[in-house]
Amino acid sequence: MLKEEQLLEKRLTELSKAAYHRERITYSDFLNLNEVHILHSLPKDTLYTRYLLFGGYESAERQLAAFLPDALSLRTETDGMAELFSDAISVIRISPLHAKFSEELSHRDYLGAILNLGIERNKIGDIIIEKDRAYLFARPQMTEFLLENLDRVRHTAVMVQAEALHDFSYVPRFEEIKGTVASVRLDSLLSLAFSSSRSKLCPLIEGGKVFVNGRLVTSNGYQPKEGDRISVRGMGKFQYVKTMGVTKKNRISVLVYKYI
Repeated sequence: MLKEEQLLEKRLTELSKAAYHRERITYSDFLNLNEVHILHSLPKDTLYTRYLLFGGYESAERQLAAFLPDALSLRTETDGMAELFSDAISVIRISPLHAKFSEELSHRDYLGAILNLGIERNKIGDIIIEKDRAYLFARPQMTEFLLENLDRVRHTAVMVQAEALHDFSYVPRFEEIKGTVASVRLDSLLSLAFSSSRSKLCPLIEGGKVFVNGRLVTSNGYQPKEGDRISVRGMGKFQYVKTMGVTKKNRISVLVYKYI
C-alpha cells in the first residue's frame, strides 16, 4: 500500500474516532473516486461510527464523508443531505464580469485558475459548467479566499459569489442510450455507454480506472445492478438504469443514462 493511502486511512479513522468521542459530526475533505473506494474498503472494526457521502448534488464524483456519532445517526436519517453538509460545503458561482467579452471556458480552465491560486485539490469538489457560468463546491474555509482572489479564468474577467448549499439545485444532464448486450456485464455496459469496443475498454477496468458506486471494480465480468452509477476516470460516468427485455436474438435490451 502506498504511503499516501496509509495516511488517508489513518486520517479517516481519526475523524471517525473524533466523531464518536466528541459526539459531533466530523467531515473529511473532498475525496476522489479512489479515496472513496479506500474508505469503503476499511474493515468495519476500524471505524468508530457510520458515515455518509455527499458532494453537493446527487451523483457528484468528488465527495465529503460525514462521520456520524450514534447520538446523531437517527436524526440525520430524516435530514436532507444538503442540511447535513451545509456547514461543510460551500457553493461558489463563477460568472463573467462582462458576458459580451467572455470566452467559452472548459472544466480545465476553471480548475487551472483555481489551483493556480495555491488551493489544494482536496479543498474543492466538482465543477459544474452551465452555459456561461460555473458552480464550484468548496470547503467553507476557501470561500472568502476565492471571493477575494479569483478574478480571472484564462483571459476572461469573472465575478465570484457564494450561495448556500440548501438553496442550490442542480439536476445532472444526461444522454439516454438504449442498446442490446449479450449479458449485463461491466465491460458490455461500458462498450454501450462509450460507443467503443470491449477490447479497448477492458484494460481500463483491469487498470483500476472503473468505479461502481464509488467502489473500485477490476473484473470485466462484474454484473452491475439496476440503478448503479459507473464512473471511468478520464472518460465520464453513466447510470445503468434498467433491463427492458430480451430480443428475438436472445440479446438483452438495456437503458443507460450517460452524464454530459
